[in-house]
Amino acid sequence: MTELLALGMRYHAHECGRLGSPLYAELLAAAADDVEAGGPVAALFEGPEPELSSVPALRMMRAVHWLVLAGRAPKLAPYFPSAGGAEGPAGAWPAMRRLLAERPAEVAELTGLPLQTNEVGRSAALYGGLIRAVDRGPSAEVRLLEIGASAGLNLWPDRYAYEVGRRVLGDPGSPVRLREPWEGLPAGTSATPVIVARAGCDPHPLDPRSADGGLALLSCIWPDQRERWERARRAVDLARDLPFAVTRSGAADWLADRLAEPAQPGVTTVVWHSLVWQYIPASEQVEVEKLLEAAGARATGGAPLVRMTLEPDTQARYRLELQRWPGGGRDVAADSEDHGLPCVWRTPPAW
Repeated sequence: MTELLALGMRYHAHECGRLGSPLYAELLAAAADDVEAGGPVAALFEGPEPELSSVPALRMMRAVHWLVLAGRAPKLAPYFPSAGGAEGPAGAWPAMRRLLAERPAEVAELTGLPLQTNEVGRSAALYGGLIRAVDRGPSAEVRLLEIGASAGLNLWPDRYAYEVGRRVLGDPGSPVRLREPWEGLPAGTSATPVIVARAGCDPHPLDPRSADGGLALLSCIWPDQRERWERARRAVDLARDLPFAVTRSGAADWLADRLAEPAQPGVTTVVWHSLVWQYIPASEQVEVEKLLEAAGARATGGAPLVRMTLEPDTQARYRLELQRWPGGGRDVAADSEDHGLPCVWRTPPAW
């Protein structure tokens, strides 16, 4: 267990460094050494062996970041840009080690929570995909349904601004701005999606309007990725003034109810999910596929159904794919990083 845990820490240290978080790269490399030395990191994970798929390294860092943002870890705050810190990462590990050693129960409680990164950057892929979906639809109107929606931040892509060259798509006055989110353009960029209904589900939804919900979301963002952090903060602030549209439910039961609702003429129903499919049990995946096929068989040209997914293609890349009914044609639309930016568009759809 110790060997695997240390290996996982080192893997995430490397990935954090590669993806632009030198602070987490430094802390996780030191944490891996601490695991092997039997220090407070090893003690944090004593007991049942954690599943590596539950990313214990990042759950630990989320717990530490939560305490920093809440003002409960002042010795670490100088190293966290998200809390106004300006110190380099080199001196952060001794302060973190003391925190783990002196307050293990507090850190363990937060580490035990599921990791939910409701990454707003993925709205770049979603909004472009909606443009692509309505380009050949009966109208620009969309009913947006998201499974694995977390706090629902990506249910509001029309409330964000997308700066594309000299154009601003979405809401030009939005405090959430995605600058040059695309390489290339989705087909039909003259179309403006109009979301007339939106809803989501998640087994463990977070309400961004609450203090704890906001902290849970923001603590998942790496503290020295400044642009990403600021985008998330602004999205959480914006969400506090918006209706909460996420139901506590698994994917299949919730989707069955939503797709059973009568289709609205002239409205394209879009079922969307991003980086969530691997966490849905295999049996439930089968049920979701059956539900979509059945709903697709009922879809018409005047009320089409589109499934839009942003899921792993390779370890380092993610694929935005659309499937449209009637017809069931597939469109591999774009590639992106896991945080959604940049979204690199492929050729126009074949359907």
